[in-house]
Amino acid sequence: MLLAAAVCPHPPLLVPAIAGAAAAETDDLRTAALDAVRALVATGPDAIVVVGTGAAAGTARPGETGTLAGYGVDLTVALGDGPQPSEPRLPLSLTLGAWLLREVGYTGGAHGRVVTAAVPPAELAGLGERIAAFPGRTALLVMGDGTARLSEKAPGYLDPRAAAYDAQVVAALAGADAGALRGLDPVLSDELLAAGRPAWQVLAGAAGDGAWHGTLRYSGAPYGVAYHVASWEPVA
Repeated sequence: MLLAAAVCPHPPLLVPAIAGAAAAETDDLRTAALDAVRALVATGPDAIVVVGTGAAAGTARPGETGTLAGYGVDLTVALGDGPQPSEPRLPLSLTLGAWLLREVGYTGGAHGRVVTAAVPPAELAGLGERIAAFPGRTALLVMGDGTARLSEKAPGYLDPRAAAYDAQVVAALAGADAGALRGLDPVLSDELLAAGRPAWQVLAGAAGDGAWHGTLRYSGAPYGVAYHVASWEPVA
């Protein structure tokens, strides 16, 4: 049973120690992401599944860790409770998801799924359907950035198609429109460096054809990269 879902981006700048002097510029984003995760935890799940992108698709078991050492901070975080491996293995998306859960004080069950842009949308949706069918009360934390081509200083430089793409994503997240997320074009998404597209399509599959209420908590592009935060809950 899927209780609720939260959508957050995964820039390292979410972590104040990494953001440094720029932390104030990302305060609103950080606050919105933490609020979304607190609301997710407040639904009382038996387990939270964190979904994000990485170099290779796979499962992250409880206790697996990720590190932010590559960003100049000696910080390692674990995904839920479990035996911790000797080496951090979580991709950035799940590492930031684990960090958000830790920051809000979540101590319940958690595990992760890593997806890639190479997985067809139908398979991503199918994964979401299987997550929604897990026994017990499950919540979904979906980690993914929007386009990275919204300005000339953005990582992918300016692409005039990016603004319309992100407007479509914002409308889908705000309206809990699973069909619109399923319809995101993988080729265009890749061209616009929209890293969150695979994870969003897992959310679309998990939501299924049921009625959901969406709340858009944040949407902005402080550095030419679109970051969106949203909460979804089923309509009673």
